[in-house]
Amino acid sequence: MKPPTRSGDKFVNEQGVTAIKDGVKRRSDPTRPGSRKPDWLRVRLGGGERYQAVRATVRTHRLATVCEESHCPNIGECWNNGTATIMLMGAVCTRACRFCAVDTGNPRGWLDPDEPAHAAESVRLMGLRYVVLTSVDRDDLADGGAAHYAACIRAIKAVNPDTAVEALTPDFRGDAHAVETVVDAGLEVFAQNLETVERLTHVVRDPRAGYAQTLAVLAHAKAHRPGVLTKSSLMLGLGETDDEIARSLGDLRAHGVDIVTLGQYLRPTVNHLPVERWVHPDEFARYREIGLALGFLEVASGPLVRSSYRADRILDQNNLGLASAAHIPIRMV
Repeated sequence: MKPPTRSGDKFVNEQGVTAIKDGVKRRSDPTRPGSRKPDWLRVRLGGGERYQAVRATVRTHRLATVCEESHCPNIGECWNNGTATIMLMGAVCTRACRFCAVDTGNPRGWLDPDEPAHAAESVRLMGLRYVVLTSVDRDDLADGGAAHYAACIRAIKAVNPDTAVEALTPDFRGDAHAVETVVDAGLEVFAQNLETVERLTHVVRDPRAGYAQTLAVLAHAKAHRPGVLTKSSLMLGLGETDDEIARSLGDLRAHGVDIVTLGQYLRPTVNHLPVERWVHPDEFARYREIGLALGFLEVASGPLVRSSYRADRILDQNNLGLASAAHIPIRMV
């Protein structure tokens, strides 16, 4: 593989894909840096025996962790519980959402044919009982990467039959067949993130994404496989109102979503959308009660909550027999 080369905002990665660093071009007039983070967003660094064991496995087998790369606030809690989220299909996204720092470009159909086997082996090596598979958007692929997701799920299940799998997928441009391909592969949880309220969707997400499109994807997954849990997530602090949050929760529930997570938006760079407000933990607690009253099986709501936070506990509560744990996002390299 060639080493990455850079020219301004653009660079060429090891696979020869030209991409824009952090998903957005540097602005000559970056938006305001925002106020200082409140105390409730400060967390203790990781430590403990299990944390060290997972860290050693990551180092030994040359796994690049998203939690390390993105300075995830939950790294201590997650690593001490020894579970993981694997990012599939490379690190270059075909979309450019204004909240996300993933590099943007066109992989032109590139996929690692060995990734399903590598993912399965990583799950085995780390002794995972719950794994989340996520990915960049791959609009360059005819099926958006659905067949690759399915291959990874089947490979993990073949090597680790007792491991529960959650897939946090792209929207596949609303393609119902692609959704079915993933849902039929043997997973326990299908997730697609709404990200924000309807009014802000065109500001926050790439134009190819859509509020109604995400709801339709989630509804189809549930209708196709009612026994599979469906899940979504909202970022707060982007300028949404209480009424809009409640309406979004109601829309998710009306489309059959079982589980929802709510967390604080944190700005990745000065070129991304600014934080409009810091949502207090008491407000997150109130939003959780609103969600539970709507009938969700679980609502994980807090400043540091992310879309796959404590997902295995939710399965425990639904009698799927998983041990209590959290998640370490990792990306295969």
